[in-house]
Amino acid sequence: MTLWIKATGALKDRYSIWVARLLPSGPCRNPDLEMVIIKATSHDEQCMDYKNVQRVFKWLRTSPLYLQPLLYTLSIRMEKTRSWVVALKGLMLIHGVFCFDLPGVQKMGRLPFDLSLFSDGHVNPNRAWVYNAFVRAYFLYLDQKSAFVRMEAMRETKRGGKEKEESVMEELKSLEKLLDLIDLLLQVKPRSPRMNVVLVLEAMDCVMDEVLEVYEKFSARVHRVVERILDMGGEEEARVGLEVVRKAELQGNKMTTYFNFCKEIGILNVSDCPEIVRVDEKDIEELIRIRDGKEMESEESDEENGVEDNNCRAIVRFEETKQTDLKTVITEQWEVFEDDLAVDVMDGSTVTANNPFLDYSFSLVPYVPVSNNCVLPDLIVL
Repeated sequence: MTLWIKATGALKDRYSIWVARLLPSGPCRNPDLEMVIIKATSHDEQCMDYKNVQRVFKWLRTSPLYLQPLLYTLSIRMEKTRSWVVALKGLMLIHGVFCFDLPGVQKMGRLPFDLSLFSDGHVNPNRAWVYNAFVRAYFLYLDQKSAFVRMEAMRETKRGGKEKEESVMEELKSLEKLLDLIDLLLQVKPRSPRMNVVLVLEAMDCVMDEVLEVYEKFSARVHRVVERILDMGGEEEARVGLEVVRKAELQGNKMTTYFNFCKEIGILNVSDCPEIVRVDEKDIEELIRIRDGKEMESEESDEENGVEDNNCRAIVRFEETKQTDLKTVITEQWEVFEDDLAVDVMDGSTVTANNPFLDYSFSLVPYVPVSNNCVLPDLIVL
């Protein structure tokens, strides 16, 4: 039965190549490129035909105008096929197209074909469901990745290029989308020991490279976004940031489990699990305070209870000082101060001076009244 399936697949590939040679060229068709795509996505389940895959990519590097014929031919082939081998090879080929930084790829949006309900028509259904699930999960990720690439390109165009910094909420939405993409990637995995074939392992190599790339991008951005939230102190931004941080922590455990599983099935490019994103507990507590608005309330309470109370207490003490220390006393008695005390040099005794306003005599310097009985001459008469 397996030999019959292989022979039938080889005949279908030859027939498709023959038809591609006969059909005329057009704006969406290139016979030479179409034949290369058919060979790259053949029914041979042994391995991927990397020689023809590189030939397809060479066409793209030659001119971006070949992107439209490539997508047209690949879409028709993916829509018609009932073979999980052809579908998986087509997904790996379109996955490689995303590596080209072409405007057409960024504007593509959703994939031009749909494999969300793919079902193999050649393998026993009791065995085919694992391949169907693998193809559907792989397609779902690439479809969402294509939409994400378009969204990022439109966002950069809207804000006027990469030089202008995007807002915190825009970065948070981008991080949420990256987390969703990672969740979709973690669903792409063999679900049966029977899937331990070369083609599936090659597809898993592509998936693992994608996991590392997307998670590295997420790790580089999440700490920067948290720092921006702590600086600006927005409650809504803090709420969304907490959701992103908590989801990233839960996703870290799934990442570890996924990498351990890949090691067990023999994925070649899996060395160590990437460093899981961990946000400092102090930063998380600060985000919670900002979300709940407690930080602003504590500052206001400090100002009300601290500064105003201190001022009130200072004013009260100042008034009490005025009332106790500053007094005006009116008296008819002469007050003696230290300057009014005189010391007798002979015997060292202290003598108190009399009131100069009431007594004309002093103990040390006696008062001598001035008496002058002389009559002044009249100078005018003289």
